[in-house]
Amino acid sequence: MKKHIILAFLLVVAIIPAWAQQAKYVFYFIGDGMGVNQVNGTEAYRAELEGCIGIKPLLFTEFPYATVATTYSATNGVTDSAASGTALATGNKTKNGTLGMLADQQTSVKSIATMAKAAGARVGIATSVSIDHATPAAFYSHVPDRNSSYAIGQDLIRADFDFYAGSDFLSPVNRKAPEEGTLYEQCEKAGYTIARGYKDFRKKARKADKMILFQTEEASRRDRASIPYAIDRTDKDLTLTDITRAGINFLSKEDKGFFLMVEGGKIDWACHANDAATAFEEVVDFDNAIRVAYEFYEQHPDETLIVITADHETGGIVLGRGEYALNLQVLKHQRMSVNKLSAQLNELRRKTDNKVTWEMAQNVLKKHFGLFGAVKVNERQEARLRRTFDATFLNQEPAEDVSEYQKDERLASVAKEILNEIAMVGWVSGGHSNGYVPVFSIGVGAERFCKRTDNTEIPMKIAEIAGWE
Repeated sequence: MKKHIILAFLLVVAIIPAWAQQAKYVFYFIGDGMGVNQVNGTEAYRAELEGCIGIKPLLFTEFPYATVATTYSATNGVTDSAASGTALATGNKTKNGTLGMLADQQTSVKSIATMAKAAGARVGIATSVSIDHATPAAFYSHVPDRNSSYAIGQDLIRADFDFYAGSDFLSPVNRKAPEEGTLYEQCEKAGYTIARGYKDFRKKARKADKMILFQTEEASRRDRASIPYAIDRTDKDLTLTDITRAGINFLSKEDKGFFLMVEGGKIDWACHANDAATAFEEVVDFDNAIRVAYEFYEQHPDETLIVITADHETGGIVLGRGEYALNLQVLKHQRMSVNKLSAQLNELRRKTDNKVTWEMAQNVLKKHFGLFGAVKVNERQEARLRRTFDATFLNQEPAEDVSEYQKDERLASVAKEILNEIAMVGWVSGGHSNGYVPVFSIGVGAERFCKRTDNTEIPMKIAEIAGWE
């Protein structure tokens, strides 16, 4: 009798995992370039704005489970977004520059988004940059070269997911074969409704079977590669919060459960440019998008999983420059990104027929970066700015500093460096680093993310929790 009781107990124990609640709704947020110090710096900056030393937590850092992940690729100690995106999407290491394939650049691998679709869930892929950029593309594309934008766009159509969102397609036309038609035309033939802006989405979403949300055509004419930085945004611009809300609303039209990946893509861009104020505002903006998912979680706490991580760290940001202090609050006087400041200086050149005076340039720096006003500069810093002005203005052609995704006026770039110096923020490079990235989670199965991990393990754990193996 005792033996039968023991056997029955063991059988129950073995069956319990099969009865465990699975995640019906999965949110996967990826902060491109968002290392540990990007998060910590944002929270410290928020605290200083309130006159405190310490941190003012973001919503996602308050989630009950937190750890860190390694990010190296199959071929490099420092990954790029294609290899790291593939790891986060498929659970496989690959060669830098490669999407959805193993390092041999021949063997395609399945993403967690494809697994979710095969299991009957609705699927959405969204980003604040172009939808064919490396991280979002890793969830639906299989190409050896991340720069194959047009081919990636065709893979998007073949993947047949329910919802896509981003700034636009980077290369909507195949110039070698124009008879194929634009990617927009191919999407429409495949049954996708394309919305331009959040208002247009709301008009069209109810009747659409599959949806692609892009920014307005006017915004794409200015910059199709991304939606504007949060620090530069106007009321007319599409936001990552809009994108996340649209994804939830559209995927919830049918009660099948869903998988929604949302990338905060421009954290990385700001960090490539070593633009601390802009980077911190992008992290806050990312947190605001996560808040929309968290509101959904509060309505479905027993069915929802939210996981937040990053593909890699960018810039090697350092909080402190030797003195045992920070002065992050000074960054509040930066009213725009260094890239938009460059545009302001270029506009000043145009208006004056390239006869800009030092006083004019000072006024621009004062108005938009606080320098020579609320932000005091010392003699050395002022002399550096003046030397840069003398070398690059005074009837001369603009000199530009080039980072991964933008070209900035030399004077704007130096102004940014001086503001970083005053804020006591340092940068190691304009590229990626091997630094740990954070992992935060809440909801069904979130306890699985409680010890140090590798980026390849994250999608596998999500698949297990959702029953998509």
